Amino acid sequence: MSSQQLVSKPRVNSAFKQLMSMHWVMAACYLVLFTTGSFMARLPREIFMRGELYDFHKTMGVLVMALLSWRILILLQVWWRKYTKKLPQKFTPEWIQKFLVHTFLYLFMFVVPLTGFFFSNSYKSNNVRFLWITVPDLFPQNSDLVDLGRSLHFWIAYTFLACISLHIFHQWKVVKALWRRFQNFLKPQNLAKNKLRHK
Repeated sequence: MSSQQLVSKPRVNSAFKQLMSMHWVMAACYLVLFTTGSFMARLPREIFMRGELYDFHKTMGVLVMALLSWRILILLQVWWRKYTKKLPQKFTPEWIQKFLVHTFLYLFMFVVPLTGFFFSNSYKSNNVRFLWITVPDLFPQNSDLVDLGRSLHFWIAYTFLACISLHIFHQWKVVKALWRRFQNFLKPQNLAKNKLRHK
């Protein structure tokens, strides 16, 4: 085995690990987005906290768009290294189904926050902030499009949630294995071992 091969293999593993880390970070972010979005939409307009929740929700929306851009760059890096050497041997129905589900997931990861921008920008100019920074408008203010923006954001978000459910169903064995690992981690004897390791 050449020294070049020895050097390149850890980088592929490293990129894949980065991709999986991004997967879980973004999953957590979208969980927060869905939770806050559902909660704040039910709050009466008079409640002061509602505006704070909207700002937090928008900040998370900007964050997931930035993370998605980074994730796509890592994904392209992994694909380039994997498929420049060898294309998939067989485009089986299972491979095609998996490819289509992931394509839709990535599409929705982009479109859901984008429709959020459309909704916010249509309602008011300079209406999206990331922490204390005002994000430039992607769409012009237009009060006639507010209801359209709200409907698009709502329905596309819940279609995305349906796709996530389908993805979880396809990866059910992985989900069960991760759940078992998490339960083992929470067992008192394992928690004690982890504390000793970190001392």
